[in-house]
Amino acid sequence: MVQAILKPGKMTVVFAALIVWATTSLAAAQETAQEILELPTREQPSREQTIPELSKPESLRHSLTIIAHRGASGYAPEHTLPAVAIAHAQHADFIEQDVVLTRDHVPVVLHDLRLDAVTNVADVFPEKYRPDGHYYVMDFSFAELQQLKVNERRNKDGKQRYPDRFSSKLGHFHIMSLAQQIELILGLNASSGRDTGIYVEMKSARWHKKQNYDLVESTMGVLARYDFTQVDTPAPIYLQSFDPEVLRRLKREFRTEIPLIQLVAENSWNESDIDYDMMRTAAGLETLRSYASGVGVWLNHIFLGFDEHGNPQFSDIVKHAHAAGLLVHVYTLRADDLPEGVASYQQLKTWLTELGVDGIFTDFPDR
Repeated sequence: MVQAILKPGKMTVVFAALIVWATTSLAAAQETAQEILELPTREQPSREQTIPELSKPESLRHSLTIIAHRGASGYAPEHTLPAVAIAHAQHADFIEQDVVLTRDHVPVVLHDLRLDAVTNVADVFPEKYRPDGHYYVMDFSFAELQQLKVNERRNKDGKQRYPDRFSSKLGHFHIMSLAQQIELILGLNASSGRDTGIYVEMKSARWHKKQNYDLVESTMGVLARYDFTQVDTPAPIYLQSFDPEVLRRLKREFRTEIPLIQLVAENSWNESDIDYDMMRTAAGLETLRSYASGVGVWLNHIFLGFDEHGNPQFSDIVKHAHAAGLLVHVYTLRADDLPEGVASYQQLKTWLTELGVDGIFTDFPDR
């Protein structure tokens, strides 16, 4: 099973231990965590973790910041305990947490408002769907969510989206709360001597508000509990959102000093009522510096394909963002889902580095 998810030459003892860990229940995994963390890992220098000043994004250009997209989701189901642990073992600079709320107001780490694509909810709670036929996280208590198994993401037809990743027929993974993920990362930092950060996205805050739930307040409450709202945070941290009003509220109401990242979408994704086409212009990017430290842009917003001579073409977003004093973090690089015509993951990563990108979200933090 280890060979099914790890490339030759990378099957270190710690990775093997993590996969064994992953196939047990969450409770059992937590009980054996200390034994696993004491196993030797491959020697690598740890990356220095400093959040650059708003006016000096060039300070990171020599070393690309690696953000584990939903954990090491190329190796284990997204946002699960093993995905987080593997990303940490692979020396990711940051590990991403997408956050939504349960019925009892617990911030949990899931990308979707719905449970359909990544759990067996229909088998465990077959009657708890809404009129649209979907199962929503908000309709379940945290205790109820613990009864579900998390699997590799499925398409609408029920087939595994990335068929060569961890088989959805294997493993026994659980939904984690934001607090659990923070404790895991801080614990791994302490036992490994590293300083891996967290990178939190508040998903669909306006939708939550319509249900009379305050996602921002609940998330900031958890962060405060672990001192992430203090000047001297226990680990590096970014907060991100597609909704500018969420970020402005963090500045205005919560007076946060945490660096904020404005995520930039396509208008067709309906992430907010903002005109993202305008936001990507030089003038639009300039307006973001009043509240944001950087932008998170889609890969297709930067890499535009090839010209008639086979030369890669890129937009001016990185240049304009840096001129506005903004960092640029690009989502999402996947070694098993490269843009058409790109020969290799390393080629794409090299192009982005040479272009001056400051960080990348990746499903494969070790590559």
